[in-house]
Amino acid sequence: MGTYVSPHAGRVLFGDHARQWMATWNMQATTTARDSSIMRNHVLAKWDSWPLAKIDHLAVQGWITDLGDRLSPATLVQCRRMMSGVMRSAVRNRLIVANPCDGVHIPARRRQDTDDQIIDRAVFRSSLLPVVPHPYRALVGLGGGAGLRWGEAVGLCDDALDLDAATLRVVRTVIEVSGRTAFKPFPKTGAGRRSVPLPAWLVALLREHVETYPRGEAGLIFANGAGGAYLRTLFRSRVWRPALVRAALLGAVEPDGPKYRGTWTGAAGVSGSELFASEAAAVNHVARHQASGLRFHDLRHSYATWLVDDGVPVNMVQRVLGHERSSTTLDLYTRRTDDPTRVLRALDDEPDEEQPDDGTAGALVPR
Repeated sequence: MGTYVSPHAGRVLFGDHARQWMATWNMQATTTARDSSIMRNHVLAKWDSWPLAKIDHLAVQGWITDLGDRLSPATLVQCRRMMSGVMRSAVRNRLIVANPCDGVHIPARRRQDTDDQIIDRAVFRSSLLPVVPHPYRALVGLGGGAGLRWGEAVGLCDDALDLDAATLRVVRTVIEVSGRTAFKPFPKTGAGRRSVPLPAWLVALLREHVETYPRGEAGLIFANGAGGAYLRTLFRSRVWRPALVRAALLGAVEPDGPKYRGTWTGAAGVSGSELFASEAAAVNHVARHQASGLRFHDLRHSYATWLVDDGVPVNMVQRVLGHERSSTTLDLYTRRTDDPTRVLRALDDEPDEEQPDDGTAGALVPR
């Protein structure tokens, strides 16, 4: 009893029921925007006009398998989740008997060389930071010198920054939806509300920034011309990737007579080379066409790795990163540097030569 499904109910189109289900969502704006994009671009693109009863497990598995040729496993997981949500709602509303998404397999993701890239701290300080345009230099410094997420960094306001005490507090973040930014009055997790110590070099960068550039709305430290927060997509294309090129971390640009030669490798592995009249034109072209490259979030990975490699206890790294569990710190954000001498030093019977105490031993901030 209670399991009867009318044979006519399955004639309801997937797209019609999906839109009814989406209308019941009650989520944060960023989550709604992400899920709507997945639904529109991948799920409805395939199943919109299908009657619910015509969708079976084999069809869903074939769809996921086909998508696997062009989408990442992480995106596949989201596609399956959204598809399953619609079908699960259809089961609850007695439109179909069973959810055909149950048991659909996603291929295991293999790690790639571009995953969780780590930049050497000396390269970060001496090569990358100096070529970042001045208005954005302190912002990039927050990624590598304080381990802030993008939204935490661009959402920093003057009430959360104490340069005299060399600390900042993460109390809010900025979210970006459909090209618009807005303040979110709390960070990503409960543990994300935290205090972070600042190294002296970052204090100097921040002090110079706040003395040079006007505040934005609500005392925003990093503000665009209209007083609002930076857009991540524009920052990536106009500031971040060109800086990587200039720092010799992405593609290559070299003088070639009176011109400049840009060299890059595209996503398909095909190399390109072209002459440009100016260095700026060559840099921008390489930044647009070179595949992969360090991400802003990789600075956070690097920050965590520097701290752990320097012997800072994991629980302290966990706190400054704003993680709720230390396992997250170890599993997701710390990738030990490939230095076999660390192992040899640990196993050596002879004590290490006495090192001078420069006052930085055990420091919580990267040097």
